[in-house]
Amino acid sequence: MNSPASLPRDTDALQAMILAQQSLLAERDAEIEHLKLVIAKLRRLQFGQRSEKIDEMLGQLELSLEELEATRAERTVTPATVPPKEVGRQPVRKPLPDHLPRETVVHEPEPACCPDCGGHLKSLGEDVSEVLDYIPASFKVIRHVRPKLACGRCDTIVQAPAVSRPIARGMAGPGLLAHVLVAKYADHLPLYRQSGIYAREGVDLERSTLADWVGQCAALLRPLVNHLQQHVLGGTKIHADDTPVPVLAPGEGKTKTGRLWTYVRDDRPAGDASAPAVWFAYSPNRQGEHPQGHLKAFQGILQADAFAGFDALYARGDIIEAACWAHARRKFFEIHQAQGSPIATEALKRIAALYAIEAELRGKPPDVRQQGRARAKPILDAFHVWLLATRRQLSQKSGLANAIGYALNHWQALIRYVSDGRIEIDNNAAERALRAVALGRKNFLFAGSDAGGERAAALYSLIGSARLNGLDPEAFLHFVIARIADYPVNRVSDLLPWNVAAQIAQSANQSSPT
Repeated sequence: MNSPASLPRDTDALQAMILAQQSLLAERDAEIEHLKLVIAKLRRLQFGQRSEKIDEMLGQLELSLEELEATRAERTVTPATVPPKEVGRQPVRKPLPDHLPRETVVHEPEPACCPDCGGHLKSLGEDVSEVLDYIPASFKVIRHVRPKLACGRCDTIVQAPAVSRPIARGMAGPGLLAHVLVAKYADHLPLYRQSGIYAREGVDLERSTLADWVGQCAALLRPLVNHLQQHVLGGTKIHADDTPVPVLAPGEGKTKTGRLWTYVRDDRPAGDASAPAVWFAYSPNRQGEHPQGHLKAFQGILQADAFAGFDALYARGDIIEAACWAHARRKFFEIHQAQGSPIATEALKRIAALYAIEAELRGKPPDVRQQGRARAKPILDAFHVWLLATRRQLSQKSGLANAIGYALNHWQALIRYVSDGRIEIDNNAAERALRAVALGRKNFLFAGSDAGGERAAALYSLIGSARLNGLDPEAFLHFVIARIADYPVNRVSDLLPWNVAAQIAQSANQSSPT
């Protein structure tokens, strides 16, 4: 970048330089937009068929985009010698959040009196500007001192009881334990990376020590996860989905493919005030026996994809199948993106009409939703006729025939939502819950064992449920870990996210700086 001293003094030359800079920035902007488009396409692939090559390519493109945007920002810094009229209008910046603590620094003029005549200076108001800064997280040591007092008459010794610790004889406080858990399972920082970060703060915490804390916390929190499971499966409708997770096979140096299953209870879109929650379960494979075991006591509506392992559950007669229009839509969307097919485009338009109706009904009670969905029935009837007619014109081996076949094969389950206001149009509630797992999978590469998969499932359950209830996961885990070791076993459910939300909010208000 040119320094102010090196800039030409001639106005024409200066304008030519500015035009050249603008041309270069326009080229960079075009390249940035192109990269953003490519990244968006690759992100869609991440939630479909994935590969390590796609992840690698995506990472490289993200890095390229970062560098280009940083370069653009650097080049848009205008030298002070450029006339103001040459500087483009800056975008309006959002105000800094009100909840952040403020530190006021007053900059008094250096002369205490008028620099021209020496007269007294009087106030004419002030100019205020704000800068957002960052203070790194810090450690602190809490010393628990318990004085011993002795009776002067009978020599009885009196002392306060020892302070309870989340981990017996452990040095980690609840805040540190909560931070380690959230960093690993919410922020996707493996323990060895956390160890390196803490070392830069001058605190030596070996990866093995952190791993021990994670394991002990998982055991400590297990009763709460069990209550969370009971709450999720105690509803009348749940969303279900699963995702692969590579697991290190002991003694082989290879990985096998385990599975994380997610079950979500969230009836807020149907106007229900019941607390939302998510429960994850781990299995070493994708055999149907696992979801059948998870849901052996469940009765009600199961909204899921077309996984054959659920079929035995539907055959019982006490579980109603509800399919997902997002799955059906995705098959047409992929063809539309790849080929620009008019048939795929038409299918997407018809599905969009269904979603437009749903947008108007979100949050309404089931009876209102059922009445409003009467408008969707003629759209669905016409769509069904169109799908049958279109399939007859296509090769059975084509991608379009496959997409149409999926919709027709699951038609009754797809249209069930119209006649039952409790059912959603899609299974996006479960897919949203799995996004954290997808990010963690990318960073961890694999779980260390089946036990590690089960630990991950437990922590994902607590963190995901905290988020569904509008809680900061770290604040929630801090609150729970500080109490659960001494909490009555028969009252552990009192610590579920929706039961402690008010207490956490009150505690945050009391500790926030004024």
